Amino acid sequence: MKSNKKYWKGLEELKSSSDFVEKNKNEFAEEIPLEDVLSEGVLNSVTPRRDFLKALGFGLGAVSLAACQTAPIRKSIPYLIKPEEITPGVANYYVSSFNGQSILVKTREGRPIKIEVNPAGLFENTGTDAVTQAAVLDLYDVSKLKGPVLNKAEVTWDNMDLYVKGELNKLQASGKKIRLVSSTVTSPSTKAVIADFITQFPNTTHVQVDAVSYSGILQANAASFGKSVLPRYRFDRADVIVSIAADFLGTWIAGEEYSRQYVGNRNSKSLKKGKMSRHIQFETGMSMTGTNADSRIPVKPSEQGPAIIALYNEVTGSRLSGAEGLSANGVANTAIKLAAKELVQAKGRALVICGSNDVSIQTLVNAINSSLGSYGTTIDLDNPYLNYAGNDAVFASFIGEMNRDEVGAVFLLNTNPAYSYINAKAFTDALAKVPLRISFSDREDETASLCNVLAPNSNFLESWGDESSVDGYYTVVQPTINPVFNTRQAEQSLLAWSSNPQKNYYQFVKAYWEKNILPTAGKSWKQLLQTGFAYTGEKPAGNYTFSASLPAVAQSIVTQSKTLAKDIEIHLYQSMAMRDGRYANNAFLQELPDPVSKVTWDNYAAVAPKFAEEQGWSEFDQIEIKGANGYTITLPVLLQPGQARGTISIAVGYGREKPGQIGKVGENAYPFATSTNGSIRFFNTATVTKTGDKYELAQTQTHHSYEGRDIVRETSFASYVKDPHSGTGQHGGGHHDYDLWPEHKKIGHNWVMAIDLNACTGCGACIVACNVENNVPVVGRDEVRNRREMHWLRIDRYYSFKEGEKSVTEEKEIEKLENLDDVSVIHQPMLCQHCDHAPCETVCPVIATMHSSDGLNHMAYNRCVGTRYCANNCPYKVRRFNWFNYWNDSRFDNYLNNEFTQLLLNPDVTTRSRGVMEKCSMCIQRIQGGRLKAKIEKRPLVDGEIQMACQQACSANAIIFGDMNDPNSAVSKELRNERTYYVLEEINTQPGVGYQTKVRNVVEA
Repeated sequence: MKSNKKYWKGLEELKSSSDFVEKNKNEFAEEIPLEDVLSEGVLNSVTPRRDFLKALGFGLGAVSLAACQTAPIRKSIPYLIKPEEITPGVANYYVSSFNGQSILVKTREGRPIKIEVNPAGLFENTGTDAVTQAAVLDLYDVSKLKGPVLNKAEVTWDNMDLYVKGELNKLQASGKKIRLVSSTVTSPSTKAVIADFITQFPNTTHVQVDAVSYSGILQANAASFGKSVLPRYRFDRADVIVSIAADFLGTWIAGEEYSRQYVGNRNSKSLKKGKMSRHIQFETGMSMTGTNADSRIPVKPSEQGPAIIALYNEVTGSRLSGAEGLSANGVANTAIKLAAKELVQAKGRALVICGSNDVSIQTLVNAINSSLGSYGTTIDLDNPYLNYAGNDAVFASFIGEMNRDEVGAVFLLNTNPAYSYINAKAFTDALAKVPLRISFSDREDETASLCNVLAPNSNFLESWGDESSVDGYYTVVQPTINPVFNTRQAEQSLLAWSSNPQKNYYQFVKAYWEKNILPTAGKSWKQLLQTGFAYTGEKPAGNYTFSASLPAVAQSIVTQSKTLAKDIEIHLYQSMAMRDGRYANNAFLQELPDPVSKVTWDNYAAVAPKFAEEQGWSEFDQIEIKGANGYTITLPVLLQPGQARGTISIAVGYGREKPGQIGKVGENAYPFATSTNGSIRFFNTATVTKTGDKYELAQTQTHHSYEGRDIVRETSFASYVKDPHSGTGQHGGGHHDYDLWPEHKKIGHNWVMAIDLNACTGCGACIVACNVENNVPVVGRDEVRNRREMHWLRIDRYYSFKEGEKSVTEEKEIEKLENLDDVSVIHQPMLCQHCDHAPCETVCPVIATMHSSDGLNHMAYNRCVGTRYCANNCPYKVRRFNWFNYWNDSRFDNYLNNEFTQLLLNPDVTTRSRGVMEKCSMCIQRIQGGRLKAKIEKRPLVDGEIQMACQQACSANAIIFGDMNDPNSAVSKELRNERTYYVLEEINTQPGVGYQTKVRNVVEA
């Protein structure tokens, strides 16, 4: 069955689809500079392996043996008495926690090198996000402070303690206020330390503020139900989901947990039962969640409020005024009516969410959910999230206190308002009036640089602590290495400065748990350090009734919508990699392609293609964007299909001034945000001027084309129910029965992989996990522009559209860009397919690439001479050529080439030298490790015992690896699924990676 859709990776491919010459250019944009070949030599260059061994022998000694020294001591000290827990060559794992998720930290010879999910964790703890995977790199960041700083001079901790305690005593005597300002604190022990500090200094108040605020939801729930909480949304219990501008699979509240829940109603197991949820998304910019929706409708920010009023009216039969604001968007109007009918039919198993931080909008959303019977079923107010407790109004009041000279001291913990606050100047001007300004930042960032006391906090991998991001669920943080630099935990500093009788924070944490948590959880401290968490149980979720007056709420929504409905509307959002900007100096995240645009190392102005045409803008044109508040930035244009016309979407988290060595990229969009009803909203209006300049963005999906072949396949849920083979092109079989090569005999194992396109959300966690596990280098912005990114695994994004009256067909119709507003997206992980008849193997002149007896395509790096014949012959374009020693060359804009960051390298994986090809090895080191363990224990391998790095990182379980020779293995069962197909199967490469067709629950005419 031929699909009725066409697919293209991006506008460039669509525009050039008939230009054979353009699409068959040399894969690489430029050659190796001759002078570099002569000076270094591709074959004779010094490999990063030697530098790694040097770092292991000397740099590790600086960390593990002289961790508390201000400067590392260069000594190579062998183990005279080997630590009991360390065996060279054998990994150790420690349970810890990151952003409230229970994790495992893999260490080798005393250095953390990889973060994995703790499989014993609660709430289907099956994977991590990209930020978690990349977090281990921050431990070795050389941009961090090396020790305490007082009035711009380096001091000892003892001298700093004397100074701070003396100043605090003076403030206590004077009656001046002390304010401890932080992002949301989820650590029970940290809260206890702060409480003790406040007891010692009663003039102290703890102010919590989040760069991306959810105070609108908190205030709305307080007004609606008397509970100022952030609910737990249960997508696994929802048959119909309507989302208005909430990127709940990405950056909204708890994307990883939501992804697991969401996919659970849409993956193979659910489809086998004949069940699939329905998801309708209304949004301005194309978000990752929008790409996964069954139906997606573009709306402007000014139309979101009227859309919610219209939805309320349709669901309840009411007639609140304000829905007319959606009248200009006929598609959205129709979609709202259809969505309302589906929600009512799914009453009790329906869910409506909104990403706006406006109190009035969230109050009306509460009313809709209450009428649908969602509270107690798909919305839980009794077991809430605790990770976004910041209050925008309280922080604004705090700035007023500083301006009135009422504050004598400010402590700043895990917050950077000089960068992320909407009116940073108001904050910095007020902060300058405070005599004692103490920052716990691990680096001299925008806010820390304004402080006279810098007491750098330790990395979480160096620390003791705990977290509780969900009510009743507690995770422990334990150190996996001594402090790399002369840092100290903020809690330890607060204990020292408040004359707390308990001076040791480890003992403080242990005593707190033994008194308050462990008795209820029924665990000992030793058991906790083995399991990593404690759970005191879930409270019954109550059914709450909404009881607030709505006419005033609707009028507030209408008023705010009208202020946006002019000029060009700005929509701000968080990217999957940069989030709120705190991770800007992480090279793995900077080079992680955006799930939709595939842009790395920059933010940009995303606009609809037709709107750009109307404005006279082309791709990469620089435009000056001036907000209603006068704030102005210049960004390059990115043509984004699916963007609402008349709008510009810009990612926050960029434009840092003092992030570290490599994070100063892009422009700061936070000042475009507005404050309404005591909460911060990510909307504004702007006037735009074309500057006449160009700026080429670094994208990873602007090269390689499949020449119109049927690569991704999809079908509708209704078609799947009628015929499970629908969309695969298989319909019961039809494989090739002829061959040009002899069959590879797989006597023992046959390692293969299955990827469910219905489960893959495109988040990119697998990419970062692969980078960290396999020592894949970061190449930097310019090299990405030269098409030289090194990712072994990529996630291809395909746009699709229907043929017929509304189709866009090649160059003839490319000018009719209005149809690009209505597109759908499919994400497809693409890696070496480990073909049984691999075209790369037949063309290698030195047999560097070869086939193994267990079905894998291997690379012998020290045999490869870099002819690139294999890359040319690979139909999947999954091979990468090492142009430079990226791990050991200071010319590239990343900091992965110093002795500290090379401590991150996985010693089980060879670091590749310049001039060789590399690709996915199917984590051969993990396969060998699993086989060796089974051999030592004299037993056969157990299915699922060996997991790939990408598989282990995937929260949605989209990737399954295993032995095809075992008919009972999970991967065998998945590959026998009726939805399975193989990419480019018609050319008979016999791939070892099978895909399962994308199924959308669409309403068919």
